[in-house]
Amino acid sequence: MLAGAARLDAATGVVVPRVQTDARALPFADRSFDVVFTSFGALPFVPDTVRVHREAARVLRPGGRWVFSVTHPLRWAFPDDPTRHGLTANRSYFDRRPYVEADAAGRVLYAEYHRTIGDHVRDVVAAGLRLTDLVEPEWPEWNDQVWGGWGPERGRYLPGTAIFVTEPAQ
Repeated sequence: MLAGAARLDAATGVVVPRVQTDARALPFADRSFDVVFTSFGALPFVPDTVRVHREAARVLRPGGRWVFSVTHPLRWAFPDDPTRHGLTANRSYFDRRPYVEADAAGRVLYAEYHRTIGDHVRDVVAAGLRLTDLVEPEWPEWNDQVWGGWGPERGRYLPGTAIFVTEPAQ
């Protein structure tokens, strides 16, 4: 992402500061931003999302927004198959065990944490935020691309993304 941002800076001539950091401990002063957002980049990969939400709330100015997107929680109940065969649930929506990939020695290489919609809402509220919108985009009719477990067949029936819009609670 940092390299991609650098390419955009070079292409546009507009330099945007880039920082690589832990979302649970942002290196910014309180009330520094009007908007904080992440697109799939932080929340699925940390076990303690309330810390991320609290950090986002801390750096928001009054009236600011914390917007984040995640793979729609419903997705984890279905196999990673973008065709109609991927429309049969094979795992409980409430199964919160993380998806983990490990090497031959058992060292974790990748972990993704599954949360329900209710889990996300409770975590937002616990961090002192208020949910103002939850967007579940429909698959666009014009999009015939397949990405991971998503494609036109499956996208007609199941949401692939959940976008949460929050603001500091008053």
